[in-house]
Amino acid sequence: MVLGFRASRATVFEPGVEDHRILHFATHAIVDNERPELTGIALSLFDEHGEARDGFLRLHDVYNMKLPVDLVVLSGCSSALGKAVSGEGLISLVRGFMYAGTRRVVASLWRVDDEATSELMTRFYRGMWTEGLTPSAALRVAQLDLMAQKRWRHPFYWAAFVLSGDWDSE
Repeated sequence: MVLGFRASRATVFEPGVEDHRILHFATHAIVDNERPELTGIALSLFDEHGEARDGFLRLHDVYNMKLPVDLVVLSGCSSALGKAVSGEGLISLVRGFMYAGTRRVVASLWRVDDEATSELMTRFYRGMWTEGLTPSAALRVAQLDLMAQKRWRHPFYWAAFVLSGDWDSE
């Protein structure tokens, strides 16, 4: 797990990142439909000494990575969105990670609530790690669990996240 100042753009490019099974980005996704090349993920913008650094993982960075991991989770707002380009499809972070070799990506279709997302992700990982569910089944169970609770009943809280890629295998 990488937190705080270590959650940086540089860390994403360190050798061995591709050896992980799951990469989880709990941060802001920025989607620019006018200029998709500006789409990316915001990571730590400062080092531990307060010095500014480039902390933005751009879409072209993702496309140029070799990332054959089982799952990338983008638990930030609107992380599944992108620009629809005729003849190309959706230019997005999801597509970038799939192009980089990731088997599946969980991402959101709209702005998400931080607390609800934390609850959803906790249940999602519990489903995979404790109950042995596939990512698609774990996401479904997590969403149903939130939907069953009065506080999180509205689809805004649980329906934003979708899984793209390989649905059925572990």
